[in-house]
Amino acid sequence: MAATKYSDHDAGDSAYTHSAERVKLSVLGLAVVLTLGFSAVELVGGYYANSLALIGDAGHMATDSASLLFALIANLISRKGVDAGHSFGHGRIEVLAAFLNGLVMLGVVGWICYEAVGRLENPPAVAGGSVMAVAVVGLLINIGVAWSLSRDKKNVNTRAALLHVMGDLLGSVAAIAAGALVYFGGERFCLADPILSFFVAALVLHGTWGVLKESSAVLLDAVPENVNYFDVGDALSSIEGVVKTHDLHVWMLAPGHGAVSAHLVMEDDVDWRRVLNEARSKIEQEFGIDHITLQPEWSSGASSWECAHGVCAAKSRSAAARNN
Repeated sequence: MAATKYSDHDAGDSAYTHSAERVKLSVLGLAVVLTLGFSAVELVGGYYANSLALIGDAGHMATDSASLLFALIANLISRKGVDAGHSFGHGRIEVLAAFLNGLVMLGVVGWICYEAVGRLENPPAVAGGSVMAVAVVGLLINIGVAWSLSRDKKNVNTRAALLHVMGDLLGSVAAIAAGALVYFGGERFCLADPILSFFVAALVLHGTWGVLKESSAVLLDAVPENVNYFDVGDALSSIEGVVKTHDLHVWMLAPGHGAVSAHLVMEDDVDWRRVLNEARSKIEQEFGIDHITLQPEWSSGASSWECAHGVCAAKSRSAAARNN
């Protein structure tokens, strides 16, 4: 039996299908080839020019190319959607890949800072002209990659990759500045190379923090950043006929896709269809969440079937007559 028999969304349900949005393979593929290829060139150039800023930028580009490659592979896998073993689909594979990439980038930051501290104490000679030449080519490569990624802004991984590439752009500018200072100012400016490598490390750390923050929030089922948990509960409780809201959960299924589940205790004579439609509309309009699962309960303790068929209202009237 196909899993989609039970996982399909009918009219009025969430538009999120528990599978990743398709990205243009040509966009990510070109970005991977350009960044990975030039990171190797920049690494070799930085080694022979003895420039930590250039080597640090090469590490930045290498981690970004790995991030792009993982995003591409993860997107292919996460398109699978729901199956018998994964009722929430495979969309979070992209998030897991992003989290692992963030951990790798932390290692790169630590290595750059460690090397920079050593060079501050004893700055080595740097071939400023070679650093400038390689960094200028890197700047042009990053501009090309940024233009390629800007053609597909619908996917969250593509947008995140674009932010990383913009960081690469600034890293290339820092390497150019370091090379220019040494080339035109002489060996007394060799200290600029390790100093500017701290700037590159800060760029990497900034991008890493954003990736880890967003991906860990999804993996921990956190409340979406722009949503207040208590406001959601207040919105549900404010619906006419709702006595109390409890067992409320608000979380992220994937970046940009939130979900809400709750139990609503209602007055006995309330029309559940009206409450459900109003709740869906309110949560979607006020919080941008359309994946909503609500369970009705009645204040008299009657069963859902009884209240849905008008039995609990009759019981309530009978109890009121006895009390009178």
